Amino acid sequence: MSQSSETHDPYQTFNQTRPLLVILSGPSGVGKDAVMARMRELGVPFYQVVTAATRERRPDEMDGVDYHFVGIERFAEMIEHKELLEHAVVYGDYKGIPKAEVRKGLDSGLDVVLRVDVQGAATIRRMVPQAVAIFLVASSEQEMVERLRQRKTEDPGKLAMRIATAREELVRLSEFDYRVVNRESCLDQAVQQVLAIMTAERCRVDWELAQL
Repeated sequence: MSQSSETHDPYQTFNQTRPLLVILSGPSGVGKDAVMARMRELGVPFYQVVTAATRERRPDEMDGVDYHFVGIERFAEMIEHKELLEHAVVYGDYKGIPKAEVRKGLDSGLDVVLRVDVQGAATIRRMVPQAVAIFLVASSEQEMVERLRQRKTEDPGKLAMRIATAREELVRLSEFDYRVVNRESCLDQAVQQVLAIMTAERCRVDWELAQL
């Protein structure tokens, strides 16, 4: 019996673009911003989601580039209409990740990398099970605490609260798919591990496009 001309060509699947929704999370002081910045410096192609925020725009910021600056009424509408993937109050102002931004990134064929706190990561995982969750940690609690102290951006009370919160967040490691240790002076090693995880995820037989 002759083979059907409609037989599926597996190479069509092999060559398809496989964009990922990646969550980069972890406690304060582990270097999440540093990892994202280094990825950009190295020219890693990924989509930078623009977060919606209710705070006032600073003179050196551009609407639609640094943030989508919106009023509190508009932000409330976005919550009510379920337009946000996750949102939180940050120092008295609201910030959230618009679903439209994430869809735009995935539709472009690029990986979408979200830098969120541990609570936000849990929210996204519940909404988008296909997301790849990476938990970034320092090499020790002492190193994490020292990094927070070196920032010198908070009074002792707020610093103590941030340290206590970071310690609590460490126990949520099991909620993530991967952990990457960002050791002092070894930023490139941490970045390469993140990129290796992303490469492996794109090679999965059971890969699925994130559905929002």
